[in-house]
Amino acid sequence: MSKSKTFTVRYKRKAEGKTDYKKRLNYIKSKKPRVVVRLSLKNTLIQIVKFHEDGDKILFSTSSRELNKYGWKAFRGNIPAAYLTGLLCGVKIKEKIKEAIVDFGLSSVIAKSRLYAVLKGLLDAGIKIKVPEEVLPSENSLSGKIISDYASKLAKDKEAYEKQFSAYIKNQLKPEDLPKHFEEVKSKIIKGD
Repeated sequence: MSKSKTFTVRYKRKAEGKTDYKKRLNYIKSKKPRVVVRLSLKNTLIQIVKFHEDGDKILFSTSSRELNKYGWKAFRGNIPAAYLTGLLCGVKIKEKIKEAIVDFGLSSVIAKSRLYAVLKGLLDAGIKIKVPEEVLPSENSLSGKIISDYASKLAKDKEAYEKQFSAYIKNQLKPEDLPKHFEEVKSKIIKGD
């Protein structure tokens, strides 16, 4: 305990490690809507958030679960699904929001990861976001070609192949066909089917 007569109690969210108030102030000063990306093992959640004095207002929200409406049969927790979720979000909001700022929160940010795949999807949909080109995933990674190549190599070991790609097999999608499937779903999203 402090021996001085004045003692400042830290904000609860700062003490719990939930909010970085210095970053938050910079987001508010920009006066742009924030793209908030939250990842779980099986899903990607994107929210477009605007600051309001009564509390942040969520303008739009989308999840990788919505990809099922467009025929997505592959795993929803990978880079191609994150890209498509970002593209879907961008297509739906591009009439109302032209520019945004990224809020990764307290997530650790790794170049060429799912977080940046979401941003690439938003950029391809026409939303202006400042992001260095070198941190975005490659086209092979976005389209699922890397997963497809790995599946082709693993096909020699049938047991390991079926264990690794059980979700694909269950949904009647060969992992080797992922790039083709990716392009089909991408065109449906762009067309708005």
